[in-house]
Amino acid sequence: MQHVLIIHEVESYPAWKVYFDQATEIRKQAGEIRYQLLREDKNANTIVHFSVWSSLENARRFFESPELVEIRRQAGVKAPDFIYLHEIEHGIL
Repeated sequence: MQHVLIIHEVESYPAWKVYFDQATEIRKQAGEIRYQLLREDKNANTIVHFSVWSSLENARRFFESPELVEIRRQAGVKAPDFIYLHEIEHGIL
């Protein structure tokens, strides 16, 4: 499995979420398989987007595309950190 971890602060979670939801189809077409959203305990505008992708190449192409850079700007995203990950193990305890 290929994963992407994105940590970013947004100006307003509710406003950002509208853009996130509107991008569902383009994320799916780009290769995102599933996702999880989390927020920082003490700052509701610090968002963690953890997702599974068909390939890291697809994820990089999508996240670095000019179209998505513009969507992030419009959505009020501040300096996102992208971490591209290869799963090496998982388990249930």
